[in-house]
Amino acid sequence: MRFVVALTGASGAIYGIDLAARLLAVSKGANVYCAATPPALEVMSRELGIGDVRKAVAVRMAHFDSDFAGAHDPRLRVFAADDFDAPLASGSFRFDAMAVSPCSMNTLGKCAAGTADNIIVRAAEAALRERRRLVLVPRETPLALTHLRNMATLSEAGAVILPACPAFYRNPQSVEDLVDFVTSRTMSAMGIRGGTMREWGDEK
Repeated sequence: MRFVVALTGASGAIYGIDLAARLLAVSKGANVYCAATPPALEVMSRELGIGDVRKAVAVRMAHFDSDFAGAHDPRLRVFAADDFDAPLASGSFRFDAMAVSPCSMNTLGKCAAGTADNIIVRAAEAALRERRRLVLVPRETPLALTHLRNMATLSEAGAVILPACPAFYRNPQSVEDLVDFVTSRTMSAMGIRGGTMREWGDEK
């Protein structure tokens, strides 16, 4: 299976890194294609202390899979958002699901307007055209009316708008628990089973 994980310049870089790591951990046959904008790399450096997607995913994977091949695992491919030679730049590149996590309001607006000036927006457009699963994880507050209208436009077009709003009914004990909630919900919206969040009523 092929999954696309895009990181943009909103705060919350851990959401995208954690998602990419969990996708690789859940399915040994999964291939994850990551794309990051320059602001995303700056945010990563500030928030995680690592400004490289591949290294950040490798560090995160150490929590889930001791057999992970590290930063050189061939199942993980990383591209700059302006790399128009990347597979993601073409609508002919088939993938099973895509998530933009975190999704900045800038990228959200471009997706809503069809302004495909980078491979992240191009891939998102392809997902909408081909009726593939597209999950956008905005991390912004408060929201302007233009933001809400852009979200409505994308929801009507078939995208899932999944704000990074962790719940507290599971009595989270750490930031890790909050990140895990958002990642698990994102994976579910992508049609992937294997997140660690139990369904309500499941006491096992």
